[in-house]
Amino acid sequence: MKKLIFATALAIGSLTAVNAQQDAAVAQASTDEATMTQAVDAQETVAQDFKEIKATELPKPVLEAVASDFEGATVSKAYKNAKGEYKVVVATADNKQKTLYATADGNWMKKKMKMSGKSRQ
Repeated sequence: MKKLIFATALAIGSLTAVNAQQDAAVAQASTDEATMTQAVDAQETVAQDFKEIKATELPKPVLEAVASDFEGATVSKAYKNAKGEYKVVVATADNKQKTLYATADGNWMKKKMKMSGKSRQ
């Protein structure tokens, strides 16, 4: 009888230890993934070299493009790089954020655009 109780306690203890190790491994994997995502985001920001500007400093064609292609959207943040390209973060009518890339004349840059939208040509 003592052996049965001891074996049961040993089995339960082993399962608890294994479960704790698995939880720690999952937590570590989540932390590693978050760190990697932050590093990639930081590299993209540096690579693109966009500087934040006021939304009111956006060229009129870019503002018109946002208004016509994303009805009801408002500009949350705006950025400009040395090439005269603009990164525009908009809040859409359905309360979602989208990041758009445009030239100074209001044309969307398909190669960098992170979501599908109408192309102005």
